[in-house]
Amino acid sequence: MNLEKSKKVYKEGIKYIPGGVNSPVRAFKSVCTDPVFISKGYGSKIEDEDGNTYIDYICSWGPAILGHSNQELMEGIEDIIKDGLSFGLPTKVEVDMAKLMVESYPAIDMVRMVNSGTEATMSAIRVARGYTNKNKIVKFEGCYHGHSDSLLVKSGSGTITYGVPTSLGVPEEIVKNTLVCRYNDIKDLKETFEKHGSDIAGVIIEPVAGNMGLVPADKKFLEELRKITKEYNSLLIFDEVITGFRIDYGGASEVYGIKPDMACFGKIIGGGFPVGAYGGKKEIMEMVSPLGGVYQAGTLSGNPLAMHMGYKNLKILQRNKTVYKDMEEMAITLEKGIAENIKNIGIKATIVRFKNMLTLFFGEGPFRNYDDVQKCDTNVYAKYFKEMLNRGIMLPPAQFECMFLSAAHTKEDLEYTIKANYESLKAIKEL
Repeated sequence: MNLEKSKKVYKEGIKYIPGGVNSPVRAFKSVCTDPVFISKGYGSKIEDEDGNTYIDYICSWGPAILGHSNQELMEGIEDIIKDGLSFGLPTKVEVDMAKLMVESYPAIDMVRMVNSGTEATMSAIRVARGYTNKNKIVKFEGCYHGHSDSLLVKSGSGTITYGVPTSLGVPEEIVKNTLVCRYNDIKDLKETFEKHGSDIAGVIIEPVAGNMGLVPADKKFLEELRKITKEYNSLLIFDEVITGFRIDYGGASEVYGIKPDMACFGKIIGGGFPVGAYGGKKEIMEMVSPLGGVYQAGTLSGNPLAMHMGYKNLKILQRNKTVYKDMEEMAITLEKGIAENIKNIGIKATIVRFKNMLTLFFGEGPFRNYDDVQKCDTNVYAKYFKEMLNRGIMLPPAQFECMFLSAAHTKEDLEYTIKANYESLKAIKEL
């Protein structure tokens, strides 16, 4: 496969951008190759600078749920742009968007728009502390909630521990109030609350973890989490930046039948534009300035172009909720095809699926937490990624990310992908 133009752009990029990219996973370091630079997308396909076409299973890490350059979504965007891009003043579409989100996600009564998932989770935690007048936050190892200082932590050797920074530039005193528990571990959760519960302002969790590969939470675990946070008057925050309006219209809250106190959103609610949001019960959200004493602001928050596209995206999904059933059926087809290939070839790998998201782990499951996924062979995944790339399949350039389907994927796409998967698995088995 010819990637000369991508290599040329990358060589130029590293002169001016750290690592040549604006987000680490795009550097393709985890798969031991140079990044592929994309020039356009249409339907289920993306095309790189060299003109190579790929079936896309990244889908912009989730937002391209209707596929790339969806005609219904894109129609009229020129008229919106002509009216202006940013005012720094309120617009009606912000209210329309907030109303739609509140109506679509029953756990929240009010919502505040921001510009990224990181802003959403950071702000939600500040609100939780302001509302409860407590200091500590619980997160789970392997869950990623953006790059704000207090959340860039991991656990130590013990099951109950204060966080240790996982990034240079994050002082230990910043994360001293962040406690890290093991995902899907009720015992660990209870012990943490028994020790620190009186000062735990809230618990933030990806109800379907998508940043250590795909690791869904057990329903019993989430039910216990909901119970214990109520018992200790701590807020339960669902990070639905990935799952909100992606795995189902009502997100993980609807799928699991559990209502958090607050929820964070991103990805799909921008229709492809940078956006984030956090919402919660009325009495909690009234803590936010200008009503309350928790300050948060942003010049581009509620940007009218992003709101128009996000609103349109959600309305299309609202009118066509069968898209979720269709995508899940496609994901099941992939899951079964890949599982059969794994069995026939006899390679050490496990395909995990939840609704319309998947991860192919190069290791033996089950995968219930961060420790489990760390046993996977990332070197084998790197070889697999390159084999699939050479066959025109764009997968996440890292073992610990998820594959996403879109409404634009076709039966032919799936058949070709399963065939390519078989050939790629066979090739790496023979290496």
